[in-house]
Amino acid sequence: MKKKIGVVLSGCGVFDGSEIHEAVVTLLAIDRNGCEAVCMAPDMELAEINHLSGQETGAKRNVLVESARIARGKIRDIKEVKGGDLDAVIFPGGFGAAKNLCNFAVKGADASIHPEVSRLLKEMVGAGKPIGAICIAPALVAAVLGKEYAPQVTIGTDAGTSAAIRQTGSIHVDCPVTEFVVDKQHKIVSTPAYMRANSISEAAEGIEKAVKAVIGLM
Repeated sequence: MKKKIGVVLSGCGVFDGSEIHEAVVTLLAIDRNGCEAVCMAPDMELAEINHLSGQETGAKRNVLVESARIARGKIRDIKEVKGGDLDAVIFPGGFGAAKNLCNFAVKGADASIHPEVSRLLKEMVGAGKPIGAICIAPALVAAVLGKEYAPQVTIGTDAGTSAAIRQTGSIHVDCPVTEFVVDKQHKIVSTPAYMRANSISEAAEGIEKAVKAVIGLM
């Protein structure tokens, strides 16, 4: 039976949801390594951003419905997924990870977390199951687990974001875009992707390595 890796999405599009390149490369890497991706997202509203102008449109969309675009319709409400259903979980980046799954984009180290996202992360780390975090998503992991576990994570080298991560009680490790950081004690793997990448190939190299590292910890 294939190992199941949860992929937590936060919408569809870098400015208001999941970064599509990061999400697709993650799904591809999971499949190429012989595992099954279990896509999920919270059932909640998001504020739509026009990806051509970068401005808010004033419209509201649904995170679960938008994420279904990436998952080709095969997606679950995160509240229905338990840690026991999965062998690992991975969070692609995009502003949705820092605006919809939590509000780190606004509150930094004082971020509040979507309760179902927090629950799943705590279930996974409590069971000793691997967690992957891409791009800005390590800040989400830090906000949830920092005080209790002080995990090691990376978002690359951005000074402001890494300082906010340290304020959660987590440890930030600088990392080049094509590499990844492993917290072996807590089985957390992170990679910078588009926090540093100048091309999809740069982002993909780090993501593919990180996914393989997550699988190696299962």
